[in-house]
Amino acid sequence: MVKIDEALDIIYNEVTKKGRHIVPIEDSIGAITSKSYQAFFDLPRFDNSAMDGYAVKLTDANRAVNIKEVIYAGDYPQNELKENEAIKIMTGAPIPKGCEAIVPIEDIEFLTKESIILPSSIKANAMIRWRGEDIKSGKIFLKANTKVTGYTLALLASQGITHIEVYRKPKVVIFSTGEELKAHYEKIESHQLYNSNAPMFYARALELGCDVSYISSSGDTLDELKASIIEAMDADLILTSGGVSVGDKDFTIQAFKELGMEILFSKVNIKPGKPTTFGKMDSCFVVNLPGNPLAGMVNFEMFVKPIIFKLSGSNSFYHPLITTKMRDNHKIKAGKYTVILGEWNGDSFLPIDNQRPGMVSPMNRADGMIVTTPEIDSLKKNQIVKMIPIKLNLQSDKKDNFFIAKD
Repeated sequence: MVKIDEALDIIYNEVTKKGRHIVPIEDSIGAITSKSYQAFFDLPRFDNSAMDGYAVKLTDANRAVNIKEVIYAGDYPQNELKENEAIKIMTGAPIPKGCEAIVPIEDIEFLTKESIILPSSIKANAMIRWRGEDIKSGKIFLKANTKVTGYTLALLASQGITHIEVYRKPKVVIFSTGEELKAHYEKIESHQLYNSNAPMFYARALELGCDVSYISSSGDTLDELKASIIEAMDADLILTSGGVSVGDKDFTIQAFKELGMEILFSKVNIKPGKPTTFGKMDSCFVVNLPGNPLAGMVNFEMFVKPIIFKLSGSNSFYHPLITTKMRDNHKIKAGKYTVILGEWNGDSFLPIDNQRPGMVSPMNRADGMIVTTPEIDSLKKNQIVKMIPIKLNLQSDKKDNFFIAKD
């Protein structure tokens, strides 16, 4: 049996990123870039106005000047700006030669349609966006091993890039064991159960950017398990649920071993989820999770999540931590490394009551989890703790003041 950190170190050392491919940028959301990208040209591509206003000379401050022309975005300025003149200019339009500043329309005093009075103070280069101030030609603007988001697409599109090289999505195959399990779309008898684990792991892997396949539940015989494993062996990661304890029909590990799996760790000092096993069959990794839903969920978050991130090519595969505090006192049964699911409101962590390995309801409530060492038997209200977040999109159910203001 290994400790949690030992199990994670094995994962970090054994799992490697997958192959690369080129895809349209619109299809790259969530993928990890496999190379860095340099800018083909400056952004902005030319000096332009940051405001609707007037291109002016500094020496004309506090003077009446004549309006010479109008430059719109997309125009090419033909004339040079001279003293005693102003050129009306729109946001994004190229500034004309001789322009020393842009004065916003709201700072102008109008005399006639053809003449204006400029303010008494004009700052040099005011309201001018300079060529290359955002991105310089030849400079790296997108680094390798970066997760592609909608905002990444804005960067790529600004350089006219239509396709991008990324690591391919990990292929994950999921199946559960147990003749008592039925799919959620089937009718069940009183002695049977719906399979909640496989849909849960399928959806979670999908959320984490995987290409996921689902094989209907395997039977409990050795031959049936082997057949399911062989069917899944073209995956990067096989994820099973159940059949890893010591019952008469718990043949999952044996089936994998007989098909050549090298066990990298088996059994973890973690509560819940001790039977979790991690192995490898050629280039395919295998995780056998406990059948109890909450135990399986905890160990998915703890061990499977970093495996997926490593397979995806991300350098950010370690667990992120949020430093927070306990909302109330909490008792713990000492003696094991214990994972506690809880709700987090942005300020404090509240353990979920009655979270047992076989339960389902606490999982949907959990914003994150904390891990205690074996000697800990209680946590005190306001005690500082480190939370591993689970929900990636942490919205709030109450309005709060987000402004940073002077005291």
